[in-house]
Amino acid sequence: MDPHLPHTVDSYLARIGATRPGRPDAAALRELQLRHLTAVPFENLSIHLGEDIVLEEGTLLDKIVVRRRGGFCYELNGAFAALLRELGFDVTLLQARVHGGDGKLGIPYDHLALRVETDDGTGPWLADVGFGDHAQQPLALDDRSDQEDPRGTFRIRQATTLGAEHYGDVEVLRDGAPQLLLDLRPRALADFRAGAWYHRTSPDSGFTRSPVCSRFTTTGRITLSGRKLITTVGAERHETPLGSDDEVLAAYREHFGLRLDRLPTVRGSGTSTSDG
Repeated sequence: MDPHLPHTVDSYLARIGATRPGRPDAAALRELQLRHLTAVPFENLSIHLGEDIVLEEGTLLDKIVVRRRGGFCYELNGAFAALLRELGFDVTLLQARVHGGDGKLGIPYDHLALRVETDDGTGPWLADVGFGDHAQQPLALDDRSDQEDPRGTFRIRQATTLGAEHYGDVEVLRDGAPQLLLDLRPRALADFRAGAWYHRTSPDSGFTRSPVCSRFTTTGRITLSGRKLITTVGAERHETPLGSDDEVLAAYREHFGLRLDRLPTVRGSGTSTSDG
């Protein structure tokens, strides 16, 4: 974290409701990840507000810490990496491809995740605050057995995708279903620019189809998709339709702490939000 930037570690920690850890150990990493997940929403609103997405550390920190916004994986994990490094953690950026609902893999640099080394001899850890609905706790990256998490049973295994084993890639599974194909080679933030450009411009990207804003809660998660407020508590899901623009703007403020001066508009639709 550039010391000349007007963003301090303390202000970032205050943003996520955390205190400065005494040491960069696994317990601190777990606490920081949970605090981040529950405080900073996963959201793609910049795409639908006509805002540029710049993958530079200073810009990401300004968006999350000063403007008190969220972002998608490149932004959230990019900023979280800067915080962790400043707190003494050793962090490596990793690129991953996401398994879609149809079983097909997304594009290279589809997702940014973090390999984190702690000072207590545990790990390395796979930390992630930018995947939406995923593990609540960091996963042990070298563990090939089942890892129990409040959000499911996760397993990391050697990848079986053609050619992936050549690079030592691994798959991350949740409750038996593949979620990510993870490339373990170190990357730089600038490497993800093409992926971010694709996701904010392509009609094939789910991010361009509807505005979405979501964050973890202590009992599940809460999501605003278009004009639907979706609350998940355990296995129960409740949907509340929102009517007026004022109702939607109020939901952004109340549930996500986002104070927007206008509603996001789906590209090319000419209308505010969608049913997503």
